[in-house]
Amino acid sequence: MNHTELISGNRRDPRSDSQRNGAPAKSSSSVGRNGFTLMELLIVIAIILILMLVAIPTAGTIRKHANELSAQKSLQTLQQAESMYESNYGAVGYACSLQALSGDPSSGPPSAAAAQVISGELATGYKSGYIFAITSCTKNTTNNTERVTSFTLTAVPATPGKTGDRGFCLDLNSGMKADPAGGTNCTQMVQ
Repeated sequence: MNHTELISGNRRDPRSDSQRNGAPAKSSSSVGRNGFTLMELLIVIAIILILMLVAIPTAGTIRKHANELSAQKSLQTLQQAESMYESNYGAVGYACSLQALSGDPSSGPPSAAAAQVISGELATGYKSGYIFAITSCTKNTTNNTERVTSFTLTAVPATPGKTGDRGFCLDLNSGMKADPAGGTNCTQMVQ
C-alpha cells in the first residue's frame, strides 16, 4: 500500500489484472527455472560425501575379512598338498618349502623337488594380501636318510591392519590357530 491509498482509503487488489480477469496465475518460482540452485547442489554433494565416509571403512573391513578367509582356506589347501606329498614321497616325508610342493607340469614329471601339487599364486607364497610359509620342520634321520616328520604352515598379513588383522598357523597335530597381532604366535583356536 502506498501513501495515497492510505489517505483515500482505497485498497488496491494485490492480484495482477490478468488474475482478476480469471487467467491462471504464474508461479514466480517456475518462471525461467531450468536447473538446480547452488544450495540444492551443495546439499546433494554433502549427502554423497557422508555416504562415502560411511562406505569406505566398511569396504576396507570387508576386504580384510575376505583376505582372512582366503588365508584360512589356502592353509587348508597347503595341508592337503602336504598330505599328498607325503603319500607320494614317503621316504622324504613332508615338504619344507612351497617350491617343493609346486612345480611346472611342462618341465617334466613330478618329483620330490617339484611335486606339482599346488599351483598359481599360492606357489609364490603370496595370495590375497597374505604371505605363506612352511616353518618348524622336524627331521628324523634313520639309516642315514633324513625324513621330515612335522611342519607348521603360516599365513601372515603382508601389511598388518590393512590386508588382514590376524596371522594363522596350522600344523599336523592341532587345528588352525590365530595370532590377533598378525604374527605367528598363534594361540587362539579358529572356529
